[in-house]
Amino acid sequence: MASRRSAGLLLYRQDPDGVRVLLGHMGGPFWSRKDDAAWSIPKGELVDGEDPSAAAAREFTEELGLPAPDGERHPLGDVRTGSKTITVWAVEGDLDVGRMVPGTFTLEWPPRSGRQQQFPELDRAEWLDLDTARAKLVTSQRPLIDRLVDLLA
Repeated sequence: MASRRSAGLLLYRQDPDGVRVLLGHMGGPFWSRKDDAAWSIPKGELVDGEDPSAAAAREFTEELGLPAPDGERHPLGDVRTGSKTITVWAVEGDLDVGRMVPGTFTLEWPPRSGRQQQFPELDRAEWLDLDTARAKLVTSQRPLIDRLVDLLA
């Protein structure tokens, strides 16, 4: 099976209490009752031939319904999840998560019902401290927090 590629932006800000990162809780029925290991950075699949950095900005906007941050992008490298490779950049910035208007996806739900339903890609977003972010992120994305800490050191 060929590896699929995705790209994303890890938005961070430096508060008086420390660094915080913006994460989104994954939407849809599979994640609705989970919290730990059910959050993600805003990310999505690349279109054939698309620049990964441009895809990261596009997906940020699609998932949150907010403009991608303009700040300098610092590469955090790749993480793998199943058959997918995700390339991620850290960007310092701020935004009001209360203005989030998430993108949606369509899924047959309940399974084998023939009924198509729309769900938000991310059902909420929050600014989280780094320890909380490590617990909330899906396991494959947790190394990104350590890479951000190294970047900021």
